[in-house]
Amino acid sequence: MTTGTDMAETATNTVMAITDDVRERILAEPDVILNDTDLMRALVTANERSMGSNIVDLRGIAMERLEARLDRLEDTHRSVIAAAYDNLAGTNQIHRATLALMEPADFVGFLRVLGDEVAGILRVDAIRLVLETRQDPRNEALHKLDKVLRVVEPGFVDCYISDGRNRAARMVTLRQGAPHDARLYGNGADWVQSEALMRLDLGAGRLPGMLVLGAEDPHQFKPSQGTDLLTYFAAIFERALRRWLA
Repeated sequence: MTTGTDMAETATNTVMAITDDVRERILAEPDVILNDTDLMRALVTANERSMGSNIVDLRGIAMERLEARLDRLEDTHRSVIAAAYDNLAGTNQIHRATLALMEPADFVGFLRVLGDEVAGILRVDAIRLVLETRQDPRNEALHKLDKVLRVVEPGFVDCYISDGRNRAARMVTLRQGAPHDARLYGNGADWVQSEALMRLDLGAGRLPGMLVLGAEDPHQFKPSQGTDLLTYFAAIFERALRRWLA
């Protein structure tokens, strides 16, 4: 007949046997335990259960808070690294686009590079250079230069950027949604779902211009994005365009 004492001894021996079985490895490689988050959490939980429900384990609470803070720091670290890589990639794109604009030997070549090579580098679906003129914007000679160029009446640029509202146009404006004027992309251009609008100052005595980047992706250009790189590109583009208009 088995007594209570015998059962207790058996349980104790079983525990000792389990402990002896893993004791050497734990002593030899303690870092394996310490570096295993799930295992450490299980040990802390077991320790809390052994203390009973009436005891508050401040050390356990502190560990949970430290774990949560570590997780947030790791997420932030990954986000910062990802943003740095994105910024570096964006900087390289702008530099390559800038160098491409310096290659053409005439204005027609400049427009073609803008519509083909630069559009590919910047990964946009459409580029339009908008110039205001006091001549009749329906003049066919003005439209034969290139498909990238759009000539419009005075006041169009600021009105398009501000979306008809009474406010000053910024140098770079990012927005989502289909364009409100078919003159930029032609009829049926609802596929354009986001735009980057760069207002161009072409110098004293000249009407302003605008460089438009259109994308099918509605999230490619959003008002919440930074505009530093596009502001730099617009400044470089202004200077290049002034040279051709001089």
